[in-house]
Amino acid sequence: MNIKEAKQEIIHTVQAYLKKDDAGLYAIPTEKQRPILLMGSPGVGKTAIMEQIALELGINLISYTITHHTRQSAIGLPYIEKKMFGGKEYSVTEYTMSEIIASVYERIEETGIKEGILFLDEINCVSETLAPTMLQFLQYKTFGSHQLPDGFIVVTAGNPPQYNKSVRDFDIVTLDRVKKIPVEEDYSVWKEYAQKAGVHGSIQAYLEIKKQNFYKIRTDVEERYFVTARGWEDLSNLIHVYEADGIPIDEKVVRQYLQEPEIARDFASYYALYQKYRETYRVPEILGGYIPEDTLTIRNAPFDEKLSLICLLTDSLHGEFSKYVLDLAVQKELFGHLSAVKEMLESGEENGQLSMDKKNGRKDADCQEPDVQDGDAEADMDAAGRQDAFDLVETRLQNAERSLQRLRQTKQISRAEERIKSLTLKALSECLNLRESYLNDTESFDRIREWFSVREQKRQEAICMTGLHLTNCFTFLSRVFGEEQEMVMFLSELAADVDGMQFVSECGNEAFDRYNRLLLLKNRRQELTQEILSLT
Repeated sequence: MNIKEAKQEIIHTVQAYLKKDDAGLYAIPTEKQRPILLMGSPGVGKTAIMEQIALELGINLISYTITHHTRQSAIGLPYIEKKMFGGKEYSVTEYTMSEIIASVYERIEETGIKEGILFLDEINCVSETLAPTMLQFLQYKTFGSHQLPDGFIVVTAGNPPQYNKSVRDFDIVTLDRVKKIPVEEDYSVWKEYAQKAGVHGSIQAYLEIKKQNFYKIRTDVEERYFVTARGWEDLSNLIHVYEADGIPIDEKVVRQYLQEPEIARDFASYYALYQKYRETYRVPEILGGYIPEDTLTIRNAPFDEKLSLICLLTDSLHGEFSKYVLDLAVQKELFGHLSAVKEMLESGEENGQLSMDKKNGRKDADCQEPDVQDGDAEADMDAAGRQDAFDLVETRLQNAERSLQRLRQTKQISRAEERIKSLTLKALSECLNLRESYLNDTESFDRIREWFSVREQKRQEAICMTGLHLTNCFTFLSRVFGEEQEMVMFLSELAADVDGMQFVSECGNEAFDRYNRLLLLKNRRQELTQEILSLT
């Protein structure tokens, strides 16, 4: 199965293992919960999906590459313990808790979440001294004398022997105690992921033209050559940063990630063409409404060139769509913080009195603490008692910083969520910079409201500009290609862009609706024509 199907299968398995019956016991007993074994070629995303699964299910994730461990770190260190047997004292060898098992208990203490996944990568490449211990763990979920706590599911990953000389074959006894899921590379699944992840347009365009170069592993007498999904994504991240800093991308850079010389050379050449097309066709100006006088040259260009142009347009639009989604999320977080500040100010006297009562050991049973997200309610009430909005904002900023730090430490936050919260904290810090200019407490929240309104106005202006750019792309494509396959390709790429579809659904775009309807009607007419012909 492909990595997307494997991810869903793991989610279903974890949910089944964590399901409890009416008595509060696991429906599948812990000792019968087979460890999951993902077996597939390197770089297809086996490791990447584990964090996604844990975040989606709201459980812990402990991840180890087991080849980095020795027998001592896996099962613990020996020590001598005195024990009585039959009235006689004996010296007995015991073991300290395994580093791996200890990290599971530590994460439970940090998060308060008792369920999770222990992920062990390269499970079939362990050293000779560690191999018996790993087989014992797969069969009984114990390292030495210490067992994995109930509620933690074991997921492992390994590579077939043709990809790794260190691979050890599992015997039938071990394989009969695991749930084996074979994983294969699949370009169509990766393409869907790449569009969501914002993989560089040049890579998406190149692989659309040369799908056979998406994944390749070959060996000869002297060396191994390979290109993997991981390599393409890591190269994309580098390209984005290099372009922002004006650093050139050449074959030497590409070969650091695509370790197949022919493919690296081919992509480096295509990337240079891709950049040339951006300048030749004046892509930024097309977004601004430019339409060349000579449209025939573009119409008659090779398919690869036209596909590259469409990818350049969608890549530029994707950046604006992603910014819209990010800015909206940050603005919503800010609105939540400022709404709480307003509520605190409006009930400042009552909350201030409540805070004083708490300090004196008294609390009115009819009073309730305000609902402060990710923060210290008492600190907020103290600030509210002073009736100063900036004090409240500062308190919320400090609480939000502590909350984000906890989420980072316990790995309970995705990169996208972390970015949103980090930008929110940055905005709150900018808001506090206004405090020095306003000394009148009664006007402080009015200044904050004005600051927020300016941010929102700029966001609305960006929305209008993005909508105009999208409309201009439709106008350009319609003028040059009409309603032919190029327009279909453009609409298909937009439909696959999750951020783009959120923008269109929330902000609307007349051009998108019009051309989408036209093409749907055109397709329907073609289907009806085919049905009539088949009947006659």
